[in-house]
Amino acid sequence: MITFECVGIEAEPILRSLYQLYIHDMSEWLALEAGAEGRFDFDTGVLWRADSAVHLARVDGSLAGFGVVQSAKPWLGRAAARDVKDLFVLRRHRRQGLGRALAQHLWREVPGEWLVRVLAANRPAGTFWRAAVRDFRGDGFEESVAEDRGRQWVHLRFDSSGA
Repeated sequence: MITFECVGIEAEPILRSLYQLYIHDMSEWLALEAGAEGRFDFDTGVLWRADSAVHLARVDGSLAGFGVVQSAKPWLGRAAARDVKDLFVLRRHRRQGLGRALAQHLWREVPGEWLVRVLAANRPAGTFWRAAVRDFRGDGFEESVAEDRGRQWVHLRFDSSGA
C-alpha cells in the first residue's frame, strides 16, 4: 500500500539523507562532484524557511521517496501557482507507479495552476513527467522551453482544478 505524508522540520534527518541520493542521481546532468567527504551537500534547511511543502512517500510502511512543492512565482510571476521543486523515488520502488502516484497526490493537494520544470538534458525525467502530466490532464497542458542559469529546462504547465 502506498501512503503519503506531509511533514515538517521534524523530518529533516530523513530528508537530508534522501537528498544525498537525489543529488547523486542528478549529478549526471548537473555535472556535480561529491565533496571531500564523499557526500553531495544540499542545504535542506532552506526548505523549511521557504514557501515549501515536503511530502514523504512510503510503500507498505517503508520509506520510498519524497516530493517538494514550492511557489512558482519566480517562473510564472504568481505566488499562488505551484512548482514541483523536486521529486525522488528510491531505485527499489521505481517503475512501479509510485512516482506518478506521488506527483498526482501533490497536484490534488493544491488545486490550481502548476508548473513542472525538467532539465532538458535529463531525457528519462522528461519522458516520465510528460507521461505523468498527460495521465493526469490528458492533452490539457502547455509545454515550453526556457533557459535558466545557462541550462535549458522544459516547462509543463497545467491546472489541477477539477482533476
